[in-house]
Amino acid sequence: MNTIRSGKHMTVIWALILLAGYLGYQFYQRWHNAETLRELTLEAAIPTVALTSATLGEPNESITLPGTVDAWYQAPIYAQVSGYVKMWYKDYGAHVKKGDKLAEIAAPALDAQFAQAKADLEAQQAKYNLAVVTAKRYLAMRESHAVSEQAISVQQANMLAEKAQVNAAKHNVSNFEAKMRFKTIVAPYDGIVTRRNINVGDYINNEGYISSSSATDGSATMSDLFQVADIHKMRLFISVPSPFARFLKPSMTADVTVPQFPNRHFTAEFLTTANGIDPNTRTVVAEFTIENKDHVLWPGSYATVRIQAPVDQNVMSIPSSAMVFDDKGTQVATVTEDNRIHFKPITVSKILDATVEVMEGVTASDRIVNNPSAALLEGDEVRIVTPAPGYDNSQTEEKKDHGEAANQAVVDHG
Repeated sequence: MNTIRSGKHMTVIWALILLAGYLGYQFYQRWHNAETLRELTLEAAIPTVALTSATLGEPNESITLPGTVDAWYQAPIYAQVSGYVKMWYKDYGAHVKKGDKLAEIAAPALDAQFAQAKADLEAQQAKYNLAVVTAKRYLAMRESHAVSEQAISVQQANMLAEKAQVNAAKHNVSNFEAKMRFKTIVAPYDGIVTRRNINVGDYINNEGYISSSSATDGSATMSDLFQVADIHKMRLFISVPSPFARFLKPSMTADVTVPQFPNRHFTAEFLTTANGIDPNTRTVVAEFTIENKDHVLWPGSYATVRIQAPVDQNVMSIPSSAMVFDDKGTQVATVTEDNRIHFKPITVSKILDATVEVMEGVTASDRIVNNPSAALLEGDEVRIVTPAPGYDNSQTEEKKDHGEAANQAVVDHG
């Protein structure tokens, strides 16, 4: 009996010991959870911030503008005489040399006028020869006094007048000879035929009108006969915004692409500028040159032009998300050495897409708050966190993590 009673007493003692241990463990666990909750609550009360910094801007500023590619020389060729197209010899895209025959014009009326001018010259030459002979005869009779001095003077004056008429007839023939040369249309320089507006049988006049042989109503249109372009070198024309015009100078180059060759880049060199701003567009016309030895660039092509120019190196660049706007103006929130907020006013020079250029207010050593909360005040204590790559909302993620931990502690405590 004593043995049985002693065993029951030991069981009770062990049960009491286990109960006391369990109660002690529960007390310690709840105390620990309460301390953890308190620490998390205090930690969550301090806002977290992600930092960024100001960097020096790019040494060059770039601008992309549309441009037009034009030939080095491009001449529309008009008719100088009236007549019918006898034959044309060069078509679109033909490579021509200076003086190459492009077309011939049949001008019967001009041929007749030229023949008449030559006949008039021959007749006038005969009259002059007769006047010379007559004047010499009258001079020979001066010694015998067979004729009066008045008659001699009249014949000499008549000779001079006929000589003047001969010179006038010669000039008239020269005039028609020049017109006769215009019956043949020639290339003014080495180049490529970029336009042909005539066909055999078309009637053209020296005022630039062409009556097509295919037109049934007899209508005429004003147009050039050919257009020849010299494309060994091209001219590039762009309209540069006035703020960027100050960078235009002889040493400048531009990177050019055209739709025909999207993967090929051409280098254009600055040639000149208009030195005047268009009041309607607030732009200035700038002219560049492009070497085109392989003739791949064509006149009239649209071009995308990228220009770079050096800029002021004192300009700092910050993310646009770091700016703060309030009644004090534009500011940034910085973090001091003791991790407190200090607002600094800034002077913005240019707002770009994701960055802002700042002229005054920040330095490269400033610890700038990125995406600052509107609840941040001057002197607030903050805690610095490192945002995950690709995210700027680290403060939200940190608070979310602390909130979940605090909620878990409350559950454990309850």
